[in-house]
Amino acid sequence: MGGISKELVSILQFLLPGFVAAWIFYGLTPYPKPSPFERVVQALIFTLFIQALVIITEYTWVSLGHYWNLWPWNESSSLIASILIAVLFGITFSYFANNDKIHKLLRAINITRETSFPSEWYDSFSNNVTFVVLHFNDERRLYGWPIKWPSKPEQRHFLMVDPAWIEEDGKEKRITGVKSILVDVKDVKWVEFLENTWEKENG
Repeated sequence: MGGISKELVSILQFLLPGFVAAWIFYGLTPYPKPSPFERVVQALIFTLFIQALVIITEYTWVSLGHYWNLWPWNESSSLIASILIAVLFGITFSYFANNDKIHKLLRAINITRETSFPSEWYDSFSNNVTFVVLHFNDERRLYGWPIKWPSKPEQRHFLMVDPAWIEEDGKEKRITGVKSILVDVKDVKWVEFLENTWEKENG
């Protein structure tokens, strides 16, 4: 039993960095969490890359130890290095998943047409920084600036500042005394992204 427990601990210790990286990635990006099986597979893939970086780090550390008086590399050093690399790995993947930089480069050289964003919904709000008009299910229209919006089109809320109702004749009716308004996405059937006319006027 003791041998099995020790072996299990070793396996968990080996896989832990991959799970840490995956946990950070899903905590910092709008991607929906996959099924438990898919999460395990992703953690294994992360673990593969992290352990490769740990080996490179160990080799570099030992090589530098021939020239400087460094702490000896041992199991504790390997564990600490794997956790630190996992944290940096998760943050790096989150950074590129949230800004589309890698996919933008790949689209430019015709490798893919995809973006790094989880959906067209999130892509549209990330790339259209402008005033919007929310069209409600009951035909009302609300104009304003969305400082927060749902990462998914089927749940959560819009936080609209400088809100105004748009009347049937197209005129805006300001909501006096209201700084911002919270709108349930379930009450909205579609969204208009307006032209950046204020930038043209300032230009």
